[in-house]
Amino acid sequence: MPVNYATPAADQLFPVAGVRLGVAEAEIRKKNRRDLTLVALDAGCTVAGVFTQNRFCAAPVQLCRNHLAAGKEIRALVINTGIANAGTGEPGRQTAQASCAAVAELLGIAADQVLPFSTGVILEPLPVDRLKAGLPAARADLRADNWHAAAHAIMTTDTLAKAASRRVTVGGKTISISGISKGAGMIKPNMATMLGFVATDAGIAQPMLDKLVKEAADASFNCITVDGDTSTNDSFVMIATGQSGAAFASDSDAGWPEVKAAIVAVAVELAQAIVRDGEGATKFIEVRVQGGRDEAECKQVAYAIARSPLVKTAFFASDPNLGRILAAVGYAGIQDLDVERVRLWLGNVLVAEHGGRADTYQEAEGARVMAEAEISVRAHLARGEAEATVWTCDLSYEYVKINAEYRS
Repeated sequence: MPVNYATPAADQLFPVAGVRLGVAEAEIRKKNRRDLTLVALDAGCTVAGVFTQNRFCAAPVQLCRNHLAAGKEIRALVINTGIANAGTGEPGRQTAQASCAAVAELLGIAADQVLPFSTGVILEPLPVDRLKAGLPAARADLRADNWHAAAHAIMTTDTLAKAASRRVTVGGKTISISGISKGAGMIKPNMATMLGFVATDAGIAQPMLDKLVKEAADASFNCITVDGDTSTNDSFVMIATGQSGAAFASDSDAGWPEVKAAIVAVAVELAQAIVRDGEGATKFIEVRVQGGRDEAECKQVAYAIARSPLVKTAFFASDPNLGRILAAVGYAGIQDLDVERVRLWLGNVLVAEHGGRADTYQEAEGARVMAEAEISVRAHLARGEAEATVWTCDLSYEYVKINAEYRS
C-alpha cells in the first residue's frame, strides 16, 4: 500500500485551458486496461522537457529530443504503457515515428509536432498497429477535465494513479497548474523521472520554460530513488498554454516567483508520490544532508544513504541498525571527509557524533523512530553551508516479488 498517499479525486484536478486529454484501451500488452493516452494542445503553447541520461535511451525519448530541438510548435503528446520501445534499435525508431505520424493524421498537424512517450517492458517491440487502432477512441475521449483518467492510463506497476493540482492568483488572474506522473520501480532519475507531465495556463516564454523544467526536475524528480536504477524512458515535460491571460517573459515579472513556486510544488508532490508508491514500499524516508561544501556533495552522500540496500532493508524491518547509515556516508566518495565531525540524526534523535555512537543515544529511541511510516534521516558533514534532500522508501520482500514477476 502507498505510504500516506491517495489519488486526488477527479474534481480536485483542475482543467488547464488549452490542454485536452483522452484515454483508450489499445491492448498494447494486456487486455482490459487503459494503456493509451492522447494529449491535444491548442496553438500557442510552449513546451519543454528533460529526459533520461541512460545511454540506452528509448526510441521515443530520442524522437522527443529531436522534435523539441527542431523548434516547431508542439501540438500533441501520445503515451503508451506496457511496452517501453527501448532497446529496439532502428525498428523501434521507425515505430515511434509511425506513432507520431498516426497522431498527426488524426489531428491534422505535422508529425514533428507530436511528442511520443512509452513505458513498460524493455527489449520488446511496440505493437504500433494496436496503438494506431486505439487512437480514434482516445481522440473521442479528449476532454479538459480528464486528468484523473490520464493519470490511471499511464500506470505500469503503480498501485495507484499520481496527480496534483494548484491554483495561484497573480495580478487579478487565476492560474491553474495540473500534472500527472507514473513510476514505482526502476527509479533513480537523471534529469527526469519515469514519466511526468505538468501543464499550466500561464504564458511562459520558451527560454524561461526551458530553464524552469530543469529547475523543477532538480528540485523534485532528481531527488528521488526507489532502487537506484535509471530508466531508459525517463521523461518530464512541461506545457504552458498562456490561456489564463497571465504572461511571463522574465524572471523579474511581477507574480513570477509565486507561479514558479506553485509549479515546482506540483512537481515535488508528483515526485514524492512515486516514492510513496515505490514497489513494495511500507515507509517514506527523507534523507537530508547538511554542512557540505556544495549541493552536489550533499546529494552524493544523500543518495549513498538512500539507495543502500542494507539501509533500506533495515528501515523495512524497523531495525535501528544505524551503523549501515554511517557506512554509507563513509563510502559516498568524499575523500577528505573528517568523520570525527560528522553528526547523524534519526528523526530528532542524535545517533552519532565524534566518530562514533552519541553518548545520549538509546536504541529504544531509535527503534521508536524506525517504526514510524515516515522517517527522516539527517547528516551534518561540518564542511560548509550547502545542503540537499533526497526522498526514498524501504526495500521489502514485495519489491523482489513484483520485479521477479514483472513480465508475467
